[in-house]
Amino acid sequence: MHPLNWAIIVAYLGYVVWDGLRRSRDTHEIEGYFLASRSLPWWAVGLSVMATQLSAVTMIGTTGQGATDGLRFVQFYFGLPLAMVILGVTLVPFLHNAKVFTAYEFLEKRFDAKTRSLTAFLFLLSRGMSCGTIIAAPAVVFSAIFGWDLTWSVALIGIPTVIYTMVGGVQAVTWADVKQMVLIVFALVAIVIVLLVKIPVSPGDALELAGATGRLQVFDFSWDMTKTYTFWSGILGGTFLMLSYFGTDQSQVQRYLTAKSIDDARTSLLMSAYWKIPLQALVLMVGVLVWVFYLFTPAPLLYNPAAEKRVEAAEPAAYAALQARYFDAYTERSQEAGFTVAGDHGPGAAITAPDRNAFVASEAKVNAVRSEALALVTKVTGEPSRDVNYIIPRFVIDWLPLGLGGLFIAGVIAAAMSSIAAELNSLSTATVIDFYRRWVRPDGSEAHLLMVSKVSTGLWGLFACVVATFAANIGSLIEVVNRFGSFFYGSILGVFLLAMIPRSRGAGAFVGLLAGMSTVAAVSIGLPEISFLWHNVIGAVTVVMVGLLWSVVTPSEEIAA
Repeated sequence: MHPLNWAIIVAYLGYVVWDGLRRSRDTHEIEGYFLASRSLPWWAVGLSVMATQLSAVTMIGTTGQGATDGLRFVQFYFGLPLAMVILGVTLVPFLHNAKVFTAYEFLEKRFDAKTRSLTAFLFLLSRGMSCGTIIAAPAVVFSAIFGWDLTWSVALIGIPTVIYTMVGGVQAVTWADVKQMVLIVFALVAIVIVLLVKIPVSPGDALELAGATGRLQVFDFSWDMTKTYTFWSGILGGTFLMLSYFGTDQSQVQRYLTAKSIDDARTSLLMSAYWKIPLQALVLMVGVLVWVFYLFTPAPLLYNPAAEKRVEAAEPAAYAALQARYFDAYTERSQEAGFTVAGDHGPGAAITAPDRNAFVASEAKVNAVRSEALALVTKVTGEPSRDVNYIIPRFVIDWLPLGLGGLFIAGVIAAAMSSIAAELNSLSTATVIDFYRRWVRPDGSEAHLLMVSKVSTGLWGLFACVVATFAANIGSLIEVVNRFGSFFYGSILGVFLLAMIPRSRGAGAFVGLLAGMSTVAAVSIGLPEISFLWHNVIGAVTVVMVGLLWSVVTPSEEIAA
């Protein structure tokens, strides 16, 4: 990569760390360190909420998924607007009025200490592991693209993030998120513009070609629970997932607890409700346009250069044969694509059925050869192919103009840093508030708790970096994170739903939580074909039903107020 691109990346990293250190002057007590003294404006909180979601997993995994699967993934977010409205009416005022540091602190006020501790522990377990995956997302790709050792790739992302989060607290996290969000959106829009200029057909023809292969199909109204992305899994399963993520996950709750008022907190969430789906569609569309670009420009058989080298070294004859077949199939597809949009029926005319069928058949031939190549990668490396995660980075390195490649890589790092920083800050908050101050040093001074908070942030950062170095063998990164979170989120949401039901009691909430986690585990193992999005519904419903039933059959326990 050109030195100018590296200069852009280094300058950005240096600026973020400097700005984080500069904001440490406002963190002399734990309320300032964790909650910015509840003083941040709604727009900054809203951008921080969105930046926390828009991780490097999104920039790399979701764009790659758009290239291979199209826009169907956007259905995953259909439940988000509904979830934000529900949270604005229910949990946001509950938590803001309770003046808590963490969402789990509220559960002790409503139920008991053991329910609070178990829920907080599940958060630490799920978020600690997923934080490592978020670091691994860009680190694995950088390692393969640039030939770096994975440890150095992890350090490039992890160390600057840990430094400014540990020193600056939530102030540094939030204002870095604002800048990072601007950079990310600018990079995405710039890439779309470059793609539209480079693709040798009109935007309308490009969309016609993408639509011919089903990449523009957004809605799937089937009730098949084995399908991950359908309208109903997004509306039902997605709503439960988003309710849990934004309502009970400390990494998100902490964002809007920093707002000045309940109205500001609600407005910050509605900002995501309005803009998340269009932004996610933009991310996916980048992938779709990259696929169209490669219809007319030679594309690699394997986008992962490290995997390509290993396969060529281990199976040279087999790989050479696949390359030859791929060249033939790719050439045929390019010809069919060109004829389809500029054939005898005239440029810009609608694609006819014979054109569409011929083009789709040629696309199937290309996919068949690539499937064989990916199977060969698995055979040689003994690991699942992760080629989808390298489509966009390979395009960026090979085809983006000078400077824009560095801007996109900086955007990927920014996306990773924003998500990691928020999670490290929230992990430290839950560790210190829900465990250390609650069980170890309830009388600890502000200075002592602030010192423990910074040490805790550093230790969680170290843990996440270690996890990241072992998280290389994963598939589509965006699915891995959401699949892992869905194992916990529904059950945790069920506990908070019980907290708003007057007849529920502490013992019922605790038993219900155990039952919910057990049920999700049983479904995951016994019925693996059921989409992970439904795990959120299953977990939440089980916790509420078991929790209420247990509360009814144990009349000796006093009903919580």
